[in-house]
Amino acid sequence: MQIEFKASKRDAQGTGASRRLRRAGQLPGIIYGGTGEAQPIVMDHNELYHLLRKEAFHASVLSIDVDGSKEIAVLRDTQWHPFKQQVLHIDFQRVAADQKMHLKVPLHFSGDDVSPAVKLGGCMISHVINEIDVQCLPKDLPEFVGVDLSALEAGQSVHVSQLVLPAGVELVQHGEGDPVVATAVQVKGAAAEGEGEAA
Repeated sequence: MQIEFKASKRDAQGTGASRRLRRAGQLPGIIYGGTGEAQPIVMDHNELYHLLRKEAFHASVLSIDVDGSKEIAVLRDTQWHPFKQQVLHIDFQRVAADQKMHLKVPLHFSGDDVSPAVKLGGCMISHVINEIDVQCLPKDLPEFVGVDLSALEAGQSVHVSQLVLPAGVELVQHGEGDPVVATAVQVKGAAAEGEGEAA
C-alpha cells in the first residue's frame, strides 16, 4: 500500500524556527538515507496527525510530494509532546525499489472466538506479540500479517516460525529462540464449570 501526502522544503532550522512552525500549525521533519542528501521538510500538522492514527501509515511505502518532486520513503521515527496531542518532529527514510528494506508490520488476529481453546477448553487467547520485523522489497511490503487462530487448542501456542508470510517477505529474527505470538490461557474455574455442564 502506498500513501501520498504533500510537504515543502524547509530552509529555516533550529529550535526557534521549529517552534515558530509548530505555532503556525506546521510540522517539521526530515527525509534521509538513500543516495540523496538529508532534506529538512515541513508538513501540515493536522494532516500528519490524522495519518499517524492510521495503522497502515506505519507499515506502508509513503510517497511524499516535496514541492512537486516525489520522494519514496517509510516512517522511521516520531517525537511527541509529553502531554499534548501534538507531533513535534517526524523522520522518514528513503527506500529504493530494488533494495530490500526492513520495517515493523502489525499482526491481525482472527478466529479467536471460534477456536477449540475458547469454545471447548474455556481458555482466553492472549496476544503476546502485536508486530513483527520483516525484510522485503518495497513492492512486497504487506500492510499487515494475518494470524489465524481458529484451530488453536487448549494448552497450545502459535510461534513466530508458524506465521505465514506473503511471497517475497522474510522474517527478521532478533536473538535466538522462537517467540510466542499468541497462546491459549486457561481461565480459572472455566474447565470445572464445563465439566459440570457436560455431566
